[in-house]
Amino acid sequence: MNNTIITNSLEQGINYNEYRLLIKKLLLEEKSTGLEQSEFLLEYSLLNDKRMDRLDKTLKISEETQNSLNEMTNKITFLVIAEGWCGDAAQVVPILNKIAEASDKIDLKIVLRDENEDLMNQFLTNGSKSIPKTILVDSENNVITSWGPRPSIATKMVQDYKDKNGSLDAEFKKDLQIWYNKDKGLSTQKDILDILKAS
Repeated sequence: MNNTIITNSLEQGINYNEYRLLIKKLLLEEKSTGLEQSEFLLEYSLLNDKRMDRLDKTLKISEETQNSLNEMTNKITFLVIAEGWCGDAAQVVPILNKIAEASDKIDLKIVLRDENEDLMNQFLTNGSKSIPKTILVDSENNVITSWGPRPSIATKMVQDYKDKNGSLDAEFKKDLQIWYNKDKGLSTQKDILDILKAS
């Protein structure tokens, strides 16, 4: 793994509040993040912005998560590759932010996928640029591991649906968002805790 790419990405990375403000600023200009601009992506970005507003107010860290975070001794950065139009990112990044806020050992930096092709290409999922991708980086800027784009349960749901139907349709994407809403970030917390315990 190219340490220079990681170091540069961390330097360019923005915090969660800056990410949210960037998305809102672009939406006022009727734009989405990313190089491609379309009605379709703008619509998704507007929907996701509302979704993140709601999640920022309602998501809670579980007691188990908080206890595990309190036991952390090493500093870690979550380097997250995301875009404002991505439905999975809208569900996952707010809970990653809550986890980071709950520990003085975790820093969260966000970079946009389309502006960070070199980084994205190092963390493909089955050959595709799936986001959000969370790269866990130690205090020396070494990559510990990466996670994403979705919690493991949602990943299985996606794979099962693809195996049966060939691709994901609008109906499934709607069902996936309903699953995220019911899950309330708990699956993401569990996945991240498992990684932190193992590292």
